[in-house]
Amino acid sequence: MESSDKAAAATEGPAEELTGIAAQDWARASADPRYRAAVVDLLGALAYGELAAFERLAEDAKLAPTLGDKAELAKMAAAEFHHFQRLRDRLAAIDVEPTAAMEPFAAALDEFHGQTAPSDWLEGLVKAYVGDSIASDFYREVAARLDSDTRALVLAVLDDTGHATFAVEKVRAAIEAEPRVGGRLALWARRLMGEALSQAQRVVADRDALSTMLVGGVADGFDLAEVGKMFSRITEAHTKRMAALGLSA
Repeated sequence: MESSDKAAAATEGPAEELTGIAAQDWARASADPRYRAAVVDLLGALAYGELAAFERLAEDAKLAPTLGDKAELAKMAAAEFHHFQRLRDRLAAIDVEPTAAMEPFAAALDEFHGQTAPSDWLEGLVKAYVGDSIASDFYREVAARLDSDTRALVLAVLDDTGHATFAVEKVRAAIEAEPRVGGRLALWARRLMGEALSQAQRVVADRDALSTMLVGGVADGFDLAEVGKMFSRITEAHTKRMAALGLSA
């Protein structure tokens, strides 16, 4: 999915020299037990998110109006499962039991998906495009402050599976065919935005290692003011995505 502008700039080129943990590899950075704990939490949350995305896309395929749409969603689901496998394997490689790392985040993510279950095909597309992109923006922001090995993995598993272009084309076509659909989907997207941000903030608040990373206790450069700016960038990126869908934010 798309990322917020600053996060993209931080990861696409050497706009500024990396310092602190961001300039280290995993072997050096993980010597700090607090940083190691934060990365385990981050990878666990991301792994469960990818597994849930796989399950959701496979389920959404049942709502697809055509065989071609069903096949497209199945392909995207397979890509999400591959991302999950990479994260699972990485956790195992650093001597962490993957299920144990994911478990603390399962309830919150399951609750989010339960509260935002789409009622039809179009709502499912908007949820995947808007909801998943908000999560991707958050992880990309954090990735800019990670060690080089972990950063490369996180950015790799956040690669767009093709859902963004697919969702935009289908939703815009539906709105052009029946303009009143746009109002319903705009309200739905606003609800997703609020739920996604609340869920992200709650997860971070409940995990000391992650919250410490974000406010600067482990990773360089973040402070409370910067966290506020980060969420502002995520909100701005959401507004741009809504425009791409032909919806108002």
